[in-house]
Amino acid sequence: MKMKLPDKFRPRIIMTILGVVLCAIAVGFFKCSAFGVDPFQCFAQGSWARFMGGISYGTYYAGICFLMLIVDLFLDKHYIGIATFINMFLTGYIADFSRIVIERMLPDPSMAVRMIMLIIAVALMCFASSLYMTSDLGVSVYDAIPIIISNRSKKPFRFCRIGCDLICVIIGALCGLLPGIGTLITAFFMGPLIDFFNIHFSRPLLYGKENVSKSSK
Repeated sequence: MKMKLPDKFRPRIIMTILGVVLCAIAVGFFKCSAFGVDPFQCFAQGSWARFMGGISYGTYYAGICFLMLIVDLFLDKHYIGIATFINMFLTGYIADFSRIVIERMLPDPSMAVRMIMLIIAVALMCFASSLYMTSDLGVSVYDAIPIIISNRSKKPFRFCRIGCDLICVIIGALCGLLPGIGTLITAFFMGPLIDFFNIHFSRPLLYGKENVSKSSK
């Protein structure tokens, strides 16, 4: 029996892969800016440095994501898909690689260059998250949690995302990784920015402007 692929599968898979890769590159920019990482990375890197510094970050990241995957499967398995596993096994390693490349290209960045890196990191992270969320082939194990909370509580996604991000920042800080300005910016603005890219880019790209405008009426 031939398996039926989702509608618009080719653009969906392209958006998925591009979104995951760009998200990991954004983490590299966050690290090199030295203004703090995004909230989930604050939690992951803080707990890694505190408890698991003896193993590579990529391996630890995959382990954390696997544990969160189990939680997501119990809560709502609809959001688990190919993007989830691509994110789990590639993000940590791509983030490490991109950091090394950026550091070699810009070994001693000035304050202005670091600020530009931070702006790139925030915009790229939100844009990338919007791409693979809209593709609906699964989201990262962390991104699934505020979506599920939003659907169950009927609260706006942006507020649920802010709440989850703040919890991650607090845990990361308790583990010794103090949040920077980049961490705080993403904690408060990542949800609204993802919504912005969803409405103005990702959904029109996948479904067409006319279909999106009709569905919003």
